[in-house]
Amino acid sequence: MDASFDFSGNVALVTGACGALGSAVAAAFADAGATVCGTDIVSPDDEDAQVDAETIEFYRGDFTDEADVERVVDAVVDDHGRLDALVNVAGTWRGGDPIHETDADLFDFLFDVNLKTMFLASKHALPHLQETEGAVVSVSARSSLEGGEGDGIYRASKAGVRLLTETIAAENLGTVRANAVMPSVIDTPMNREMMTPDESWVDPADIADVVLFLCSDAATVTSGAAVPVYGEA
Repeated sequence: MDASFDFSGNVALVTGACGALGSAVAAAFADAGATVCGTDIVSPDDEDAQVDAETIEFYRGDFTDEADVERVVDAVVDDHGRLDALVNVAGTWRGGDPIHETDADLFDFLFDVNLKTMFLASKHALPHLQETEGAVVSVSARSSLEGGEGDGIYRASKAGVRLLTETIAAENLGTVRANAVMPSVIDTPMNREMMTPDESWVDPADIADVVLFLCSDAATVTSGAAVPVYGEA
């Protein structure tokens, strides 16, 4: 059964919009009639960017830098008059070493990219989302549910995304809904380069559908959730 959503008149801000998952989320919102504002540290015309530039209004920004985040969020609201949804996709994976062999720089990098971006984007978007009774959806990870060998810092940063999601939901009960999605292995070009492709991997477009649901009126009773989106992966 196909599900369809109508976000006409809504404005959505997607971080990490030029990556595989971010571009899928941007495309899904655009197909549903939303005005999609995408932000990333790379531009849509970069050789590694996967987003269709025609689906988004692009705002270049480094979301580990609070001044940049404030500038982008203010520009989106100034340009479009409102903000209805924030989707925190910006993030990355690093791993391979046990904790006693992991550089502190890697800790700083992963917490900056995976958690600080989500914190700063949410901080500056929330006053506008409170006005529209909007929604925040952030990308956590299945592996954040438990410890594991070799990528503990990644897991911890994504666990932080879950906990901040629960906090935002509690602090904005009845006004702004906040939820997280938890992928496992996503079928992306980067993952195909690093690992042998597996048919159980999840298509980014399928995760994007869940993101749209969580931002829609169909999910008005859902907030503070961490939703599995890993299928059999």
